[in-house]
This record gives sequence, C-alpha cells and structure tokens, in this order.
Amino acid sequence: MNSPGGFDAIIIGSGAGGAAAAYELAGAGWSVLVLEKGRRLPLDGSTLDIQQVVHGGRFLSQEPWSDSEGRALIPEEHFNVGGKTCWYGAALLRFAPHEFAPDPIYECPGWPITYDDLAPYYERVEQLLDVRTFATEPALGRIVDRIRARDPRWQTLPMPMGLSAGIRANAFEATHFDGFASVAGLKHDANTAFLDRVAGLPNFRLEEGAEVAELLMADPTKRQVTGVRLTDGRVFEGARLFLAAGALHSPRLLQRLIERHGLAARLPAAAEVGRRLKLHLLTALIAVSPGKKHDQLRKTALLSHPNYPHSSAQPLGFDGELIGTLLPGFVPHPLATAIGSRAYGFFLLTEDGSARDNQIREAVAAHGVDRVFDYRETRTPYAAREHRDFVRSFQRALLHAGMVSFTQRIGLKGTAHACGTLSTGNDPTQSVVDSDGRVHGFEALYVVDGSVLPRSSRVNPSLTIFAWSLRVADRLVDL
Repeated sequence: MNSPGGFDAIIIGSGAGGAAAAYELAGAGWSVLVLEKGRRLPLDGSTLDIQQVVHGGRFLSQEPWSDSEGRALIPEEHFNVGGKTCWYGAALLRFAPHEFAPDPIYECPGWPITYDDLAPYYERVEQLLDVRTFATEPALGRIVDRIRARDPRWQTLPMPMGLSAGIRANAFEATHFDGFASVAGLKHDANTAFLDRVAGLPNFRLEEGAEVAELLMADPTKRQVTGVRLTDGRVFEGARLFLAAGALHSPRLLQRLIERHGLAARLPAAAEVGRRLKLHLLTALIAVSPGKKHDQLRKTALLSHPNYPHSSAQPLGFDGELIGTLLPGFVPHPLATAIGSRAYGFFLLTEDGSARDNQIREAVAAHGVDRVFDYRETRTPYAAREHRDFVRSFQRALLHAGMVSFTQRIGLKGTAHACGTLSTGNDPTQSVVDSDGRVHGFEALYVVDGSVLPRSSRVNPSLTIFAWSLRVADRLVDL
C-alpha cells in the first residue's frame, strides 16, 4: 500500500496497542510511523533498582492532573518506548467468554464482538509473547492448599506469564520482574515481541520524544483526519491514524479535534468521548506467617471464588526485600527486613462497572489547560461492595491458613489498568469506536489501546489490548 506525501499509518503510542498494530501493518508492507512521547529505557540496570524505581519514581510521569474536587493528582503513568508493558508484572490473561456479554445489574455493557471473534488473536499474541506457565512454588503451594482445605470453593489456575523459560537462571531478574523493566530481555513486552521484529524494515519508523499536540483535519465536513502536529511544531501526514496513547491520553486528543472543528453537535459519539473510565478496584495485601518464604517468581497462580464472580487475586512477584521496602517508613529497617522475608504479597482486583460519569476531560484554566481525572468508585456501588467483601473473605482465608494480613487500597494514582474512555460498541450514541476499531463518524481514524474496552473484566487487560489491536490491523490489511 502506498500513500503519496505521507505514511500509510501513523500510530500515536508504542505500548501494547500501538506496538501490535505497527507489527501487523509494517509486516504487511504498509509505511508505518510510530510516535512515542517518551524514549527508550536505559539498559544500565537502573530500571531494576528499587531505590530509583520504587522510592525515587524516576521512570514515572510527572504530568499534573486534578481530581473531581480540584485536588492535585499525578497518575502513575509511564512514557517510554513500549509503554506500561515494560513495567507490568507479565501476567497475560484472556478475558472469559462471559466477560464479552453485558451484565446490566453490575452496570457492564457488552462488547460488539464475542470471545470467539478475538480468540484467534489471543492465540497469535500468546505465541508472539511466548506466553507460558510456571509450576507453583513451595510456599505458595502450601498457602493455596491450606486455603482450599478450609474452603474448596477457592479455585486456582496457572498464571500465563510473558517471561523467558530461563528466567530463573537470573536470580535477580527473577525476583525483580513485577513492576520493573528487564535489562536482559527476560520479560516479553511490546518492544521484544512486536517492535523489535519490524525495527529493521525500511517501511517502519519510530520517533522517540514525539509528543502529539493535535490531530489535523483538512476538511471537517469530510471528517477525514490527515495527520498530526507535534508539540515541537513538526507535522506528519498519514492516510490512516491510530490512537494508542492510552485511556488517559487518547480521548483528550480526540476531544481537542472535536472542539476545534465544532463537531460535537453533529457527531453522536462526541458526548461519549472520555467517559466510562474504568480502573479496576485494587487492593495490595501483605500476608505474614512465622516461616521464611523462599519462592522466587511467586506470581504463578490466579485465585478466585464463585461468590465473587468479578474478582480475582494474584500473588505479587515481590521477594522479601521488596516487600520490606513497602512497609510504612516508621518501621525500623531490621524489622521491615524480617517481616518481608516472612511475607507474601497479593494483588486483589475487582471489575468496576462502566459508570458514564467516570471520565477524562480537559478544562480551560487560568494557567492553561487542566487535565481532569473524574473518577469515584461510589458511582459503581455493586463493584465497591464486591471488592470490599472479596478482600475481607480473602483475609479470612489467609488467617485460617495461618497468615496475618494487612491491606492498602490502590487509589486514583494507580492507573496501570485504566481503560474504557473510548469504548467500543455498535450504537454511536453509547460508544465511540465500532467493532472494527474505527471512530464512529470519522474516516480512517482508529483506536487500538485500552480505551476501547467496554468492560475491564476480573483480570489484567494487557493481553486483550494486544489482541484487539492485532485484530483491527489484520482486518485493515485484508481490505
């Protein structure tokens, strides 16, 4: 495919969605430009350093936002080549078939596609990411056995992981993959699985440090996006544009375009742009018992219970040293180290409903533009209730297993699973993107990041984002 005077495809963002689309389109011969706001991560070991990553927050965005009450907020976003996939815990789970259907009581809309539509792309992504499971290690095995002995309704499944089969040979990386970026290439992410595969093609180009300021449209009556302008003034033209900047950033670019050209009244989907933000209700839990824990990977199983159908628990891939650093600062270091060596971390998550008023927007302020993060879990009361009950139930199960636990809620800053601000659906008055990824009412404008997800499900969204993007790109290639 050739596009005189520009690229066949411009992709904004290089995370899961952007990388998968770039891989598929560039591999099919399209001329592809990927624009990434951040830069490549260093390979000097700093991305594995607890002080720099956890305590110093060196690799986190410092982009200022405001919450619904006008209070300052800095979401924990990552701007780098490969996006959040470089930092995620490598858990790569499929959504269940029923999670593509609507759940009206729980305030969850359905997808315009089914699980079967996405299944072939799940399989392809799993192959590209070299997804595998690892045997449950001794300490976790004992915990699970004790929980199930008391209540066999607790279910466990092997955790599909995007980790190298030989990661255990590198003890440091094996205990520092969850929330850290690999230096040795032992974690499979958007870089290693997708971008690196097309990096040498003459029709592929990646621009680092390229922040997009606005989408360009020559003739608003045709609703044809023709390119982008960067904050440094550079302009790139393309036949098709793909939003892949993430659920907090893609909708703002689309909002600016709609407002600049006065399209709100003529575009039914305009009222839905930025709405139905979902984060997952998240709680970190540390469980302690007398014996020391020597498991290495730890994150090898997913736990669930039929009483809490929208919730799951997964071990954190944190060793004792890291768990010790997460304890409150007033805990003396020797005590924190002792507790950490006897502790196991868990990440508890519950699907939140799709409340329309939970949203991302920009507002004009005296100092310029204010980024507004308007999310309240009280707008999805069924989810809030289930999450509270699930956490308590899991704590009781751990207590019966001989472990005392304490918890910490992950607040608005925790945007690792943010999705839903440009939801896909068949009805343009209730969604923004159609079943092929095209924005309702626009020509050649597509969305391939987590903002399309109408449901967040009870598991991590990254594999589904990869699969959705691959499907969108594949269907375009076949046209």
